[in-house]
Amino acid sequence: MSAQQVPGGPVPGEGVGAGPGEAAAVGAPRRGNETVYFALRNPKLLAGAVVVAVLLVAALAVPPFLGGSPNAYVGPQAQPPSAEFWFGTTNFGQDVFAQFVHGLRSTFLVGLLGGGIAALVGMVVGFVAGYRGGLVDEVLNMITNIVLVLPAMVVLIIAAAYLEARGILVQSLFIGLTSWPWAARAIRAQTLSLATRDFVDLARLSGRRAHAIIFREIAPNMSSYLFMTFILLFGGAILIAAGLDFIGLGPPQGVSLGLMMHSAVSWSALQLGMWWWFVPPGLGITAIVGSLYIMNVGLDEVFNPRLRET
Repeated sequence: MSAQQVPGGPVPGEGVGAGPGEAAAVGAPRRGNETVYFALRNPKLLAGAVVVAVLLVAALAVPPFLGGSPNAYVGPQAQPPSAEFWFGTTNFGQDVFAQFVHGLRSTFLVGLLGGGIAALVGMVVGFVAGYRGGLVDEVLNMITNIVLVLPAMVVLIIAAAYLEARGILVQSLFIGLTSWPWAARAIRAQTLSLATRDFVDLARLSGRRAHAIIFREIAPNMSSYLFMTFILLFGGAILIAAGLDFIGLGPPQGVSLGLMMHSAVSWSALQLGMWWWFVPPGLGITAIVGSLYIMNVGLDEVFNPRLRET
């Protein structure tokens, strides 16, 4: 069964947009090739994707070649960038570049896990509430509103401060469980609109179960919307994790970009003029999150026919 695709970015409460045939560009390829055609012509999407891809490759490919621990004392103390130490060294003779590439890996992992958990919970709650309606919708909507009004950062700070286990997995779990409400509300609004379409009514008449209708009829028609929602949750998880790490509530072991900034501030890198200690992790976080949001804007222009530039 076919239905109109849902264009547009994940703006909470926004209704389903027009179908792909409403504003197709003259001479542009149609159907499956149409998305690729406009994606390759969108500078925002390409620029953001290139930056994220370069940093991701650095996070995955470079650390194995460095060997040893990123926190090992390998050189002279407080040395500026040089041919031997590209990003200089810390007050203790640690290689800032080694910490940076290992920190990139941790940052991407937290974003993937935290954003993934938030996206999963938000999709389940949004789909069920929007499709079932009635009492189920009211109960899930009440839970969503309760979590939404909670001061998420305060809850995370309290949890991180009193938990003995503060690893990446625990941090990602708490971030995911406090970041899903806005996604659930946005997905619920889209589901409410799609649930009244003819192809969904036909699926009900054919005897399909509710979960089959949701995952085979409604979800595929929101695939672009869901992907863009995940990108926003991914970037949000990175920012939250960096904030927790910066105030000293990150994982006690390992290294991340936020922990690098925490160490730099704790040991007066700014006062000592050691800009190479805190600038790289700050730029790394900014580049990742900024590129993700730029990608999201580009994807909105690709998926929404009304925003496309021919």
